[in-house]
Order: sequence, then structure tokens, then C-alpha cells
Amino acid sequence: MSDLKAKPETELPEAEQLAAEQSAEDEAAMADWASALAEQNDNTEVSATTAGVFQPLSKVEPTSTRNDIDMILDIPVQMTVELGRTKIAIRNLLQLAQGSVVELDGMAGEPMDVLVNGCLIAQGEVVVVNDKFGIRLTDIITPSERIRKLNR
Repeated sequence: MSDLKAKPETELPEAEQLAAEQSAEDEAAMADWASALAEQNDNTEVSATTAGVFQPLSKVEPTSTRNDIDMILDIPVQMTVELGRTKIAIRNLLQLAQGSVVELDGMAGEPMDVLVNGCLIAQGEVVVVNDKFGIRLTDIITPSERIRKLNR
């Protein structure tokens, strides 16, 4: 029986020693985390104030908006009215002559696409005014619809 009593007494100090070592490691880890967080907070405050990243915004008077729009009114853009498209082999393209008819994928009576700088902005129908062709806009594409089509 003396063996049974002796064995737990020798294991108990080892267990206490392991627990003490574990708690010392935990305390050291917590101290490391605390110092790292303190260092991060110190660096964030210094970098924000020295870089001037988050300076308060000054209020802009709304009267300057009209002048900004005036600056872009004279910028030329390319407007295209698309009747339809087709794919054709080079052999057939070289055989085209005056009076040849090229079949397009658009149907007669369908609205024609109006493109500005290659972006669809409206649809319309063909009209003749003073012996010149024109287009009457029947549907304007909203900005939200344009963005939705770009995301597809």
C-alpha cells in the first residue's frame, strides 16, 4: 500500500509544475497580444494624423455645379444608329457591288438602337424629314438599366 500512496505524491508535483508552466505561457502570450495591440493603436493614430488621411471635408457651395456642366457641353461624342448586324464571309464581302442587298438581323418595324460612344442609350424609329433620314426616339434607357446591362 505504501507504493500506491507514494505514486500520487510524485505525480502531483509534476502536474502542479505543468499547470504552473502552462499558466506562465498563457500570461506571456496575453502580454504579447496586449503589447501588439497597444503598438497597433499607437501606429494607427500616428499614421492618420501625420498623413492627414481623414481631414474634415469642407462644404462646397452648390453654385459651382452649373459651371462644371458648362465645361463638358462642347465635348464631341460619336452617336450611332444601328439598324442591325450581320456576319459575312470575306468571299461574299468581296462580291458585293452597287445595288447588292445585305441581310441584317434586325426585323422591319423593330426599334433601332441609338448608341453613344458604343453604349446603348435609346431606341427609336426611322423618320424622313426634308428628304433626310432621322430617328425619333421612342425609349430612353435609364442609367440603372445601362448599369444592369453592363453587369451581364
